[in-house]
Amino acid sequence: MLGRHRRVHATVGKFADASLFGFAFWLTHWLRALPVFDQEVRPFSEYAWLLLVVVPLTPPLLAAQGFYQQGVLGTRRRNLWILTKTAAYISLAAVLVLFYRKTEGARLIFALYVPVTVLCAMAKDVAVSAWNGGKTRQALHRQRVILVGSKEDCDRLVRSLGLGSRHDIEVMDSVDLNTTSPAQLADRIHAHSANAVLVAPRHSLFGQIEATIHLCELEGVEVWLLADFFQTRISHTSIDEIHGRPMLVFRSGPDASWQALAKGVFDVVGGCLLLVAVSPIMAAAALAVRLSSPGPIFFRQQRAGLNGRPFTMFKFRSMVTNAEQLQQELSVLNEMSGPVFKVTNDPRVTRTGRFLRKWSIDELPQLLNVVRGEMSLVGPRPLPVNEVARFDDLAHRRRLSVPPGLTCLWQVSGRNNVKDFKEWVRLDLEYIDNWSLWLDFKILLRTIPAVFTGAGAK
Repeated sequence: MLGRHRRVHATVGKFADASLFGFAFWLTHWLRALPVFDQEVRPFSEYAWLLLVVVPLTPPLLAAQGFYQQGVLGTRRRNLWILTKTAAYISLAAVLVLFYRKTEGARLIFALYVPVTVLCAMAKDVAVSAWNGGKTRQALHRQRVILVGSKEDCDRLVRSLGLGSRHDIEVMDSVDLNTTSPAQLADRIHAHSANAVLVAPRHSLFGQIEATIHLCELEGVEVWLLADFFQTRISHTSIDEIHGRPMLVFRSGPDASWQALAKGVFDVVGGCLLLVAVSPIMAAAALAVRLSSPGPIFFRQQRAGLNGRPFTMFKFRSMVTNAEQLQQELSVLNEMSGPVFKVTNDPRVTRTGRFLRKWSIDELPQLLNVVRGEMSLVGPRPLPVNEVARFDDLAHRRRLSVPPGLTCLWQVSGRNNVKDFKEWVRLDLEYIDNWSLWLDFKILLRTIPAVFTGAGAK
């Protein structure tokens, strides 16, 4: 994992640990107030100010004991011991503060605080392990890397960086630029849906490496370079490290940051809440599809996800069952320039499907893709894999450098009224280049009236 990813995860981890210790303090008070203890306890509001002691103390106490400098494996027992000691220190600190302020406190609360905190931490550890342990999420979070350089240089990188045994980086291929052209490298990137290209430069290869960087800029694929030699066209350049080895990263998409992690959390939580909220609508839609025409309720199609990696996207079926076979016959009616197929009053759409499409109800099953981590609530709309394969401009692939979304600038800018694929791509790249959580929020707000008015739907 690159250093910037570790720093972001460490910051979020400290915030989560502080929140956990604060929550445990409230939970301990709630448990102490249960009738089983048969003793009246003052309301939590009289002790809430102690959170100003508990929450700020947690990260530095854990850090002082090396909690955030440990490896991933074989640390659970040590973590448990550190958490126990930290909870005990914080409980003692709270008692001393109460004593100094000459304020009475229920002693059993501070005795229970240690085991309650440890149990909460164990529950969090199990939940996080289960979440990260899923094969789909592990695969989505793993960096898929192509090594570029001579065979000797690539072998040296694998040995020195331990790439063969890392769980967060998967080496998909090795490319020798002496025998491989940039166009052939582009084919390898597409075939493996690579997230990054790791370059081991030699002086004799500088011209070819520069061509590689320009290619990856257009693709929206990160380039990791061991030295700073080239002028970039689109990318932002930053310095990072892997295992203490300096890396120059050329990036033309959003950087790893707390906002990116917050977006991921917001996607999962928001996706789950929306699934619950719209479940009655989805049930009614499923019944309508089943009764209105023969065929399956859901339409499943391979779409291009992050960096073009295929995933199965779900929709309510709105067309006849042989719609994909009929598309070639209707190609002369295509109203969208470029590789994308769009037709007004598409004859393949059923009567029920037309209603579902007008109000975007057919898109609701994609909330499952959001919860699975394959899509985001906001991002460029995912295109079928075969349409992505027909891109005639490599710059169009940069729209694949972020996860696809349920809604995007294209949809809130007239949705299907945008008929020029280049304009569609321009809006997607405008979103990528200016991305922020606030922009996502504004797009979500603009999506609501677009859906409820059926603007531009076909």
